[in-house]
Amino acid sequence: MFSILKQLKSSKNKDIRKRIYFTLFALFIFFIGTTIKVPGTKDYTSSLGFVELLNVMGGGALKRFSLLALGVMPYITSEIIMELLQMDIIPYFSELKKQGPVGRQKITKIGRYLGIFVAFIQGIVFSFLINGSNLAPTKVIYIATVLTAGTAFLMWLGDQITRKGLGNGLSLIIMAGIVFSLPEMFKQAFSILITSGKYQFWIGLLLFIAFVIVYALIIVGVVFVQEAERRVPIKYVNKTTTFESNDKSFMPFKINSAGVIPVIFASSLMAIISTVAQFTKNQAFIKFTQNYLDYTKITGIIIFAVLIYIFSYFYTYIQIKPEELAKNLNENGGFIPGIRPGKETENYVTKLLMSVTFLGGAFIVIIAILPILFNKITNLPQVITLGGTGLLIVVGVALETYKQLEGSLVARNYKREYRRKWKI
Repeated sequence: MFSILKQLKSSKNKDIRKRIYFTLFALFIFFIGTTIKVPGTKDYTSSLGFVELLNVMGGGALKRFSLLALGVMPYITSEIIMELLQMDIIPYFSELKKQGPVGRQKITKIGRYLGIFVAFIQGIVFSFLINGSNLAPTKVIYIATVLTAGTAFLMWLGDQITRKGLGNGLSLIIMAGIVFSLPEMFKQAFSILITSGKYQFWIGLLLFIAFVIVYALIIVGVVFVQEAERRVPIKYVNKTTTFESNDKSFMPFKINSAGVIPVIFASSLMAIISTVAQFTKNQAFIKFTQNYLDYTKITGIIIFAVLIYIFSYFYTYIQIKPEELAKNLNENGGFIPGIRPGKETENYVTKLLMSVTFLGGAFIVIIAILPILFNKITNLPQVITLGGTGLLIVVGVALETYKQLEGSLVARNYKREYRRKWKI
């Protein structure tokens, strides 16, 4: 960590410092946007329920009903839909997926347009949810258009961070929104447990210390899961002599290849279902979400855990395709000792991914439900419950960004050393 900071101070890494400054400036713009209200609207003082997660990820923008109230969640929703459509559901998208970079570019473009459409629909839903059902149609269209423009701006801002800044822009925007919400979350916990008089002072103090420990365990747990990997030995055939090369390398399989994406997807899906229920005002539907999709109830916790597992496998197999991996390994003259190239290697990688993802998913589920169980015991507000999920996302994104920064500096130093030796 300190060596990274020391390298950043060097004049040779001035461009990387500029990238960091640009990223911080863009996130500051995002923070300013979360404080500017949509004209003619009001704050939402009641509990948002499942939609509270969107508020946490947006830095409290939804309760303030700011220009950026929807955040980037419409785009994440469109990403989920696009990934599902590529799984041989619609042949057109399956063909685009097989076209490589050109196909991915078209899929990304369609996903952006779909994200704008989803944002407009969500804008209509939240205009009624936050401001009541007595709005004039023109007022609803106006609010939905402003909120959609806010989401479009964030999509553009995220792209600018990715291109000119450091890290994944959209992930950093989500992380920044949660970071903006964390001080208020800890302030509420301190107030309820210690100063409200609900508990005796020493009991409240011990509960608050336990609360801090739980969140510290989340940080440690996320770092451990993100760094843990299973290394599979790989040997390569020496093509000049047709004998095995003595060089041996490893193929690393992360225990949690999907990162925090499964938690984001699972939380977003549950929030979307709850939002639809509140918008339709169907009492049976609302009762179903309250009974089975409430994080504070056992059924809600179980469904949340199952969804995390499903998305863990789903996203892992999107990132790592056993068939393509086995094919590329064979084409490069590589093989796993004791495993035949081709179909046998593919089956081996598939079984390996199943086992490591099961373990990684279990860790993520435990980390995600720890704050929920703690809050169930102490009856803290739901915003604090969701703070655990938010903190999980923050640590995951921060780790990925740090690794990108470290990788850039290492690659740059390697190039400098190589050039120096070449000149000698």
